[in-house]
Amino acid sequence: MTLSTNELIISIIFAVLIAGTLAFLFWKQRKQEKQGFKLNKTEPSAATTTLKLQAYERLILLADRIAIPNLVSRSNQPGFSSREMQSLLTKTLKQEFEHNITQQMYVSPEAWDAIRNLKEQNLLIINQIASFLPAEASGQDLNKSLLELVMQNPKISLHNVVADALAFEAKKIMD
Repeated sequence: MTLSTNELIISIIFAVLIAGTLAFLFWKQRKQEKQGFKLNKTEPSAATTTLKLQAYERLILLADRIAIPNLVSRSNQPGFSSREMQSLLTKTLKQEFEHNITQQMYVSPEAWDAIRNLKEQNLLIINQIASFLPAEASGQDLNKSLLELVMQNPKISLHNVVADALAFEAKKIMD
């Protein structure tokens, strides 16, 4: 069975109309998606806000976990030398930080800098106190010295300041 010229022309016109209609609908859908994407960039979605708030929550928890008194109480190992305890404290602190490193993509650069500075400050304190102890000092001696330093100089421990700053930023997101 062969198609006549008229039938062939009608079939081609019909195919072109269908293809044109599909192309137009596809173009219209893409245009709407692009406009929706632009709108979403200016107004964060509920999911984005939730992720940001969860990141601030995790970083507040991190600040608390790497605070020297909490770090000492969680890492206390009777029988360790001062050097072994220093190593354990710094290793634990670095692991806590590394475990939460991806949270930096959800928080402000200032918030992440505060956390990083807290980590560096605490590492510096641990290493400096350990360096002043005699070689035969125990881990308990290091822990005692660290806790005494923090108790005598509460301002030396920045974890409360960092936690307050993170909470302030999180509250701004909720408003």
